[in-house]
Amino acid sequence: MEVPRQIVLPGLERTHLREGIESDTVLRVDSYRDPLSVALRYPQFRFMGSKHRLLPWLYEVFSSIPFHTALDGFSGSGCVAYLLKAMGATVTTNDYLHFAYHIANALVANPGRVLGTTDLDQLLRENEEALHFIEDTFSGIFFTPEELRFLDNVWANLGLIDDEFKRSLVITAMCRAALKRQPRGVFTVANGKAARYHDGRRDLRLTLREHFIESMELLRSVPYDDGRPHRAFCMDVFDLPVEYDLVYLDPPYVPRSDDNCYIKRYHFVEGLACYWHGYEILRSSKVRKIKKKYTPFSYRRTAIPAFDQLFRKFAESVIVLSYSSNGYPDLEVLISLLRRYKSRVEVFEAEHRYHYGTHDRVRPERALVREFLIIGA
Repeated sequence: MEVPRQIVLPGLERTHLREGIESDTVLRVDSYRDPLSVALRYPQFRFMGSKHRLLPWLYEVFSSIPFHTALDGFSGSGCVAYLLKAMGATVTTNDYLHFAYHIANALVANPGRVLGTTDLDQLLRENEEALHFIEDTFSGIFFTPEELRFLDNVWANLGLIDDEFKRSLVITAMCRAALKRQPRGVFTVANGKAARYHDGRRDLRLTLREHFIESMELLRSVPYDDGRPHRAFCMDVFDLPVEYDLVYLDPPYVPRSDDNCYIKRYHFVEGLACYWHGYEILRSSKVRKIKKKYTPFSYRRTAIPAFDQLFRKFAESVIVLSYSSNGYPDLEVLISLLRRYKSRVEVFEAEHRYHYGTHDRVRPERALVREFLIIGA
């Protein structure tokens, strides 16, 4: 296979939403830059396990692999999928969490459709028919009653936006606003206990509405059209088709201590991304958590068979597996499993410090890990 043509984002000047941008504006690729420079423009999300800081290293490794099509099977914050798109691949993303799906649909699969002044006015307009579900459920737990009403109102007005990519942009902006506004960016403690993390930083001074408007402006410069049919899915990775030159996998490893539960940390934004449709809220929980989704990668008894099944499924593709030294199974086990299906296995290593999803009691040596890329070709 030939090395893919490197498609990159043009140097778009940031244009404020209030300067009359039409709602059907499409951002297109019309000039060329280094793909890594494009990828580093991607906004950072307060998301456990995000690889944003590792993008230069990932770019270096990906550049040695010829590919035209790529899958990010556990897309999370979407930054790696965005890098693959910038490198010229036709990209498919997948994540079983709704908010991660909407991030990827809004910023990776989106062919450059953004919201303009009219759209924003519609979203912010007071809607007398808005439900009070979020306010009634989370008052006294997260944010202020006024901020919770704001989220109810935006969701009520979201029906006025027909385009699926624009809807995902709005949902992504709401989720980003909630993550920025919430102390530490995780939803494990309620307002009372979270107050000790109020250190005066700007993110905690801004309201959810202000964060939402800022996010809408920031995100409008991210999606672009490169003429390729990118896709985003929200499903079990084992149900995906197998039609990709390169498959990048970063599943939720069983950690050596604590846990890897994204639902526990991000249940509020996961519910917000779908207005809690299809989720059971655990009323006995102090923070109104939702019932945890099952994944075999989160349990020691099922993780190794799950990896074997995963490697077998994508045996016809080049597999790039991301792995951290604080995870389970051991590196040697994963290499052995991958060698069942691949004649050549290479391992690349880098040092990395995770910042999101940790807290002040986490020892520095636990946050600092060795990050590995295991490539089977």
